[in-house]
Amino acid sequence: MEAGEDFGPWLARQLKLADMTQTELAVTVDVTRAAVSAWITGRATPRPETIERIARALGTDLATVHTRTTDTRAGLPVGWYHRPGHADGGRELGNAAAFAFDADVSVLARETCQNSLDERITANGRPVRVRYTLHELTGEDLARFREALRWDDLYPHYEVVREQKQKVGRVVDAGLRDMYERDRLVLLRVDDYNAAGLTGDDYDDGRFAAVVRRQLDSHKSGGSAGGSYGLGKATLWATSRLGLVLINSTLSEPHEGRTERRLIGRLDLPWRRVGGEACAGPAWLGRPDPGSPGASVARSWWADEETTEALHLTRESAEPGTSFLIVGAHDVASLADDTAVPDGDEGEDDDSIQRMHRRLVRALGRNFWASMTGGGDRLPLLEASVRTLRNGVVVVPEERVDPTVSQPSRTRALKAFLDGSTVERLTEAGQVAAVTVPLNLPGRSGGRTSLGEHRAVLLVTDAEDADGKPNRLVTMRGNRMTVRDSAVPGLPLAVNPFQAVLLAGTAAGPQAPFAAEAEQFLRAAEPPEHNKWGQTEELTLTYSTSAYRRINGLTRETNAAIKTLVARPKKGARQGGGRLAPKLTIGSGKKRRLSAVSMPVLEELDAQVVEGGAWQVIGEIKIPPGGHAWRLVPVAKFDVRSGPRPTIEWAEVTGIDNCQVVDGTLRFADNARSATFRGVTDPATHAVRTSLSGLVVELRTGEGESS
Repeated sequence: MEAGEDFGPWLARQLKLADMTQTELAVTVDVTRAAVSAWITGRATPRPETIERIARALGTDLATVHTRTTDTRAGLPVGWYHRPGHADGGRELGNAAAFAFDADVSVLARETCQNSLDERITANGRPVRVRYTLHELTGEDLARFREALRWDDLYPHYEVVREQKQKVGRVVDAGLRDMYERDRLVLLRVDDYNAAGLTGDDYDDGRFAAVVRRQLDSHKSGGSAGGSYGLGKATLWATSRLGLVLINSTLSEPHEGRTERRLIGRLDLPWRRVGGEACAGPAWLGRPDPGSPGASVARSWWADEETTEALHLTRESAEPGTSFLIVGAHDVASLADDTAVPDGDEGEDDDSIQRMHRRLVRALGRNFWASMTGGGDRLPLLEASVRTLRNGVVVVPEERVDPTVSQPSRTRALKAFLDGSTVERLTEAGQVAAVTVPLNLPGRSGGRTSLGEHRAVLLVTDAEDADGKPNRLVTMRGNRMTVRDSAVPGLPLAVNPFQAVLLAGTAAGPQAPFAAEAEQFLRAAEPPEHNKWGQTEELTLTYSTSAYRRINGLTRETNAAIKTLVARPKKGARQGGGRLAPKLTIGSGKKRRLSAVSMPVLEELDAQVVEGGAWQVIGEIKIPPGGHAWRLVPVAKFDVRSGPRPTIEWAEVTGIDNCQVVDGTLRFADNARSATFRGVTDPATHAVRTSLSGLVVELRTGEGESS
């Protein structure tokens, strides 16, 4: 049961909310002014019969005064406060931070889950639990929710905004049409448990003010936090067609003596003029603050259970954390989702809650499989699930995201590392090889000296079909969110499919040297999207303009280590030849005339798209007897259905085995029976985007071949 607030602070706030002085209360309940002052300062408590009179004076019931778990209903009512237009006439036509991200539930899942990981309560060692609830309201359920939301007070603002010739106006118009023409409103709620909650004052520095009151304020708990720009929270409002998010937070640290049901709502709209009054943009749903001029500014309030339930914000337990309710949620990216539709869902809409459910599950598994993996004596950092309702009835049961299903090979690799069961070399299927790779950390403030060498951990294991594309490297740091998922370049043609994971910073474990320093360095090297490590302004300002080269060095060392681990052993010499074979000669020694019969043939071709949109191809050429004398030129072309195939220029062509490239032609080693080359195309010469095209590679005769 929730513990009540101390009587003194509670009474002081109720007097403020009711706009009543201590003297006025003293007269009403027939006590002295000094007695009221003693109650508020905690020097005394009122007798039971006096408490009854206090309840009547505040216009509430006796139980509310005894329990003190909620504010009285007397005084200033909960309502919407719209920030007045700027006195100098300035206008903001939208929240710029919200435009940094797409209205995509995959992006929402990445940003919100990262924030929950950052605010995880670590003292108890338990994971943070995040649950996503899609809830479609129609008919009477929608009408009751609008009433609890005080929709009639908001609608005039939406009517003005939908007429504005801006992107926000078009999005709002789509949201209103969805509600009124289809009688439908989608709520998307994000709950986390075992998290800090929105602690702190409504206005001063703290988690609450950073999320609800401010832009670009990143109030994080530790050095391994994923976010550092304060942009991620904007995805909540960007995912709402109505720019509206309601919040209910259970605090890990009491505020005003309370922890449960701290409610607030925030609306983000462009500048508008409604009823002759100019509004700057944001608005808040809350209780008017008597301390503000004219008691007009809305602040958070401690809601009762009935109000919390009406706003669909009831939490399942008193465990600390926060619930964000996105009103009018939509998913633009799902409209282009070309994944197969399961049986029974053929008739669903493109923006259906079932499709959004699937995309959330996929995104959580793709980005946070490592955070959901435990091993040894360490529990997972995160548990995540998705459920879908319609008018309170289950449409898709709660689905807990299982990392062994979404990323089986990588999960196996990380678990082996946590269990301490890795090996040095891969000799059997299912093994996980682990090596360390160096990251030379620069000194801060432009110094040229090295801070020290961090040893990141590289894990390599066999790939499985369920992983998706093989031969890829996933990188991460302390919170174990996937930062980058990229193909490994320059691999030999003959390698078994694999998956690789690089654990850097504190993710490399407590034994890794300079782990905390590496964590800070890599955090500074992440852009707002947190999707790579490279040169950023933060990295340049904190370290130096050349600090990013340390990351390039880490990448080179990692790729080299991967190639060493996955390379197949070279074949031994054939029996009967040995060292004498090159000395043996056949025939008269005359120069053989080359013919089409002896021309080398491109027998195997492995191609993949690498970073920057280029094709990387590795070709294996079969060389018949005497064919080594040919000079051949590999030519890349787009594969088209009809007409001539457009040629693509090479950015690089190199020989790998039994050949070298001279003036653009392949020259083969004497008596070679096979050769391998690698080519990378120049994206600037691509007539078609790589992801939408096919590739053909031909071998043409070059200069210098015998006729």
